[in-house]
Amino acid sequence: MKQYDFYGWKTANIKDERGLDIRDYYDILSDLWSLDTCAPRLREGWSEDNKTLGQCSITAFLIQDIFGGKVYGIPRSGGNYHCFNEVDGCVFDLTSEQFKDEKLDYSDRTEQFREVHFQKEEKRKRYELLKKRLSDALSLYTH
Repeated sequence: MKQYDFYGWKTANIKDERGLDIRDYYDILSDLWSLDTCAPRLREGWSEDNKTLGQCSITAFLIQDIFGGKVYGIPRSGGNYHCFNEVDGCVFDLTSEQFKDEKLDYSDRTEQFREVHFQKEEKRKRYELLKKRLSDALSLYTH
């Protein structure tokens, strides 16, 4: 099995109707995350070597669209939250690599809601851009 660095990768075995699991989505999204889908306040630090930086909420809500479950947030400095998913008891964080060696406490969490996050028009637009890219990629994807 291919090794991944995102939190929860070993147990993220849920599959969508195509038979794709969370690791497959990570592989696909790795080609789609970009500077223009990164949160504006973090763009200065974004690079090809740190693609997951600033992608957490839009990625987590996109994964929720596909697999259901809940999006949770871990409190961060400045009143922000780092978002991740829980589906059927499986906790995973496709964008955890942005924190390098920092260990996040996934038990210190608050449920997050898209209605709150997408009040920021720039975030909603980044989500829609990533969603469109994913839809386009999936139309070409054969597993």
